[in-house]
Amino acid sequence: MDLEAALPYPELARALEAVLLERRAGRALAPERLVMPLPEGGTLLLMPASDPEIAVTKLVTVHPRQRPSVRAELVVMDARTGERLAQLDGSVVTARRTAALSLLAAQKLAPRPPEPEDVLLVVGAGVQGRSHLEAFRAGLGLRRVQVASRSEASALRLLEHARGLGMEAALAPDVARAAPQAAFIVTATTSRTPVLGEGVREDAFIAAVGAYRPDMAEVAPGLVRRCRVFVDTLEGARAEAGDLIQAGVDWEEVTPLEEALERGRPQGPVLFKSVGHALWDLAAARLAVQGRG
Repeated sequence: MDLEAALPYPELARALEAVLLERRAGRALAPERLVMPLPEGGTLLLMPASDPEIAVTKLVTVHPRQRPSVRAELVVMDARTGERLAQLDGSVVTARRTAALSLLAAQKLAPRPPEPEDVLLVVGAGVQGRSHLEAFRAGLGLRRVQVASRSEASALRLLEHARGLGMEAALAPDVARAAPQAAFIVTATTSRTPVLGEGVREDAFIAAVGAYRPDMAEVAPGLVRRCRVFVDTLEGARAEAGDLIQAGVDWEEVTPLEEALERGRPQGPVLFKSVGHALWDLAAARLAVQGRG
C-alpha cells in the first residue's frame, strides 16, 4: 500500500472530523495512552482506539539513540472479529494525521478564511514541518511560505520541496520578523523554550504541534494568554501541553476541537495545540483500509 497516497490531507481532515463527532456521541473510544519510561531517556507509548468496526493499536518508541528518534507501528483489526487487517507505518500515519488535524482546525477556527496570497510560516523543518506545509498547501490553497529552522540544510530541503508543490518559498529572516507577516503559523520543534514570541497578527492562526511534554514550550506564555486557545483533547493538553501549562492558562477558557466544530469562526489570534491521541490514528486507519473519508 502506498500509505501517503491512501491518506490525502483534505480527505483525512474529513475523516478526523467524522471521528471527532463520533467521539462526542460515544461511538469512537480510546483510553489515555500508556507512557512508560525507557533507559537512556527513551519513552514507550501504547495507544489503542476502537469504533464498532475498526480497532487499532499504535506502538511508539521515542529514543535519542535511534534514528529516526521516533519509530511507530500501527496494527489495524476488525473490531467485530479480532482479525488483523493491516500493519501500517506508524511514522507516516502520525505525520499525516497530525498535519490533517491542524488543517481541520485551521479550516474551522482561523479568524478568517484563507487567501492564496497569505503567508504560511513554518518553524521547524523536520517531518512535522514538511507534513504541515503539504497539508496547508493542499487543504487551504496557500501559495507562499517562509521556513525557519536551526538547521539551514533542513530548511533548504523543505524550501525545495515547497517549490516542487508550486509554492513561493523563502527562508525566514528570523521568527520575530517573519511572524507579524504570517496569517498561518506552524511550530513543529522539540524546543524547551519558546520559539514564537508575542508579535503575531490579530487574525493569525497558530498550530503548535512540537512540544509534547510539560517541560517543553514553543509558544511564549504572553502569546498563549493573548490567544483564543483550542486543543485536540482537553485531557491530553492538561497532562502534556507545556505551552499551556507553563502559561498558566485558565482551563475553563480552553476549548476542545470537537466542541468547536459547529461554531462560527472565533476572533483571533487563535492557538490550536495538539499533543496527539489514538483516535486520530483510528481515523487514518479507517481511511487507509476502508476509504472512509
